Amino acid sequence: MQAIGIIGAGAIGSAFARAIGNKGIQAIISNSRGPESLKELVRELGPSIRAGTRQEAASQEIVLVAVNWSKLPEALAGLPDFNGRIVIDANNPIEAPLFRPAELHGRLSTEVFRDLVPGARVVKAFNHLQPQLLLKDPASDGGKRILFYSGDHDQAKAVVNELISQLGFFGIDLGSISIGGRLTQFPGGPLPALNLVKLG
Repeated sequence: MQAIGIIGAGAIGSAFARAIGNKGIQAIISNSRGPESLKELVRELGPSIRAGTRQEAASQEIVLVAVNWSKLPEALAGLPDFNGRIVIDANNPIEAPLFRPAELHGRLSTEVFRDLVPGARVVKAFNHLQPQLLLKDPASDGGKRILFYSGDHDQAKAVVNELISQLGFFGIDLGSISIGGRLTQFPGGPLPALNLVKLG
């Protein structure tokens, strides 16, 4: 597995970084305040995770983005074309403290997100589980915890499913963004926050 870039070091971004760090997967994590602000976090995450700039994180072959919805345009502004690289949309169109749904003008949040990452093969994943469940043993509760994913590029989805499997989860392909993106969108979709386990 090639190195992974992470843009966003909040609850989802740091939980994802911790999960892949536990497996020794190389990653660069970034935030809006710069690498110096992440020194303490990366010490906790383990030797395979280092702090970097947005540009460094965005240059990796797989990039996960998990940023407060209103800050996404700024977080992704000025980055070069992704040129076919895989970008994982782990964002939800809602924010603390009010948790009001963002105005999407009838579009899915992943469709809005896709416009912000030109040239990317976008896969929706890692947004529907609560962050603390990403940190729990995915093989607990008598089976493997389920992670849903969706996208419009089969090869990109296969790579993300391989990552999900490497982390010990059981991936379920929900199909295209137009279908899977709707099912896992929070708020609005029926699947977010469900802690499902594949038995056997």
